[in-house]
Order: sequence, then C-alpha cells, then structure tokens
Amino acid sequence: MDTTPRQNLGISAYHWLKRDIIRNVFRPGEKLLMSRLKERYDLGVGPLREALSQLVAERLVVAISQRGYRVAPMSLAELADLYDARAQLEGLLLGLAIERGDDAWEAEILARAHTLAKVMEVNTPEELLDVWDARHKAFHTAIVGGCRSPHLLQVRDKLFDQVERYRHLWLRETVLSEEALERKRQEHAALVEVILARDAPRATRMMRDHLMTPVPIITEAMKRQGLA
Repeated sequence: MDTTPRQNLGISAYHWLKRDIIRNVFRPGEKLLMSRLKERYDLGVGPLREALSQLVAERLVVAISQRGYRVAPMSLAELADLYDARAQLEGLLLGLAIERGDDAWEAEILARAHTLAKVMEVNTPEELLDVWDARHKAFHTAIVGGCRSPHLLQVRDKLFDQVERYRHLWLRETVLSEEALERKRQEHAALVEVILARDAPRATRMMRDHLMTPVPIITEAMKRQGLA
C-alpha cells in the first residue's frame, strides 16, 4: 500500500513538471493535457492540480477558464524585462551586501567561487549542466547573502523562478561551450576581486553588466528554436 502523504505527491509533481517546462519538454503555449501528465508522472489528478496551481502563481503556466492549462508563452519583450529587473535588483542587493557583509560573507564568496571554478569530471552534458548551474546559483546567492534582507531575497527568488526558462536556454549555449565557459570564469574572478575590494559603485555596475550578457545569446536561441 502506498503510504506517501498527499502533500509529498503534490511537491513531487510540482518539481517534475516545473523541470520539464524549464527544459522545454512542454513548449510555450502547449496545452497541458491531464491524461498525458498522469501517464508521464504516474500521479493522480489531485497532486497534478496542486502543482499546476503553484506554477500558475509562478507564471510558468496559464489557467484557461473551463479549458484546463497551457504553458505560459515566452517573448523577447518578457526576456528583456525580466533580465533588466533581475540585473537592477541584484545590483541593489550587492551594494547592500558590500555595506553590511562581514568576514564570514567574504569567506563564503571565496569558497563558492573556488568550487564553481574547479574542473569537474561528469558523465553527461546534462549532468554538467546540473552541476555547474547549482554551483553558479550558490555563488551568486553567496554574494547577495550579505545584504541581510530576507524580504528582498524573497523577491529575488520569485524573479529567479520567472527567469528560469530563459536561463536554461543560455545555460545550454554557455556551459557546453568551453570558450563561453572560460569567459564566465574570467567575469566571475573579476567580480570577486572588486567585491572584496568593497568598491560598491564599480561592483554593482559590473554585476548589472554581467547579468545582462545572456540576453543576446538567449535571443538568438529563441529565434533559432522558433520561440520568438
């Protein structure tokens, strides 16, 4: 007898479905048929509806009145707005972190930067994407962690959820290219140097520029894949 709590099933459905939307298994605008979702995830209607409701709140899914759900559309206009909002917020958080961060904050940045820069032995391109992305997120989270504002960090998390589909297009173009990955390593090293020098104006400017570099790459990927 399956004793898995209903809540855990809903959480699992949410994570699996969100991952598949981010990875373009379900394309923008595609109708999410309950029969297909039940078969793919081996779950009942209840947990799937819970997952879909949460993804509607995150703007990854659109509810159609009396007609089910569709994957939210993607657009170049949304891409530009999301990345600009993220870059502006990250610059603000970094400025606060430089003002408020202590020695432990600096040490955490150095540790995360070191882990990210290390060459990793992985078995598949998908594994490389997952490992690098996790370390990259941890690096940027360590940087802004010094702002000491749980509410601002919560806003950052919500914005990150909305940008994730676009980010994944950039990840595939960047992480699987050694040349592009080396450029990222250099950008990260330069960022760390300026942050630890506590040069807030220069660091915030560099951070905003750094976070906007994916936009042209994602734009080309969207056009190539018929998403724009």
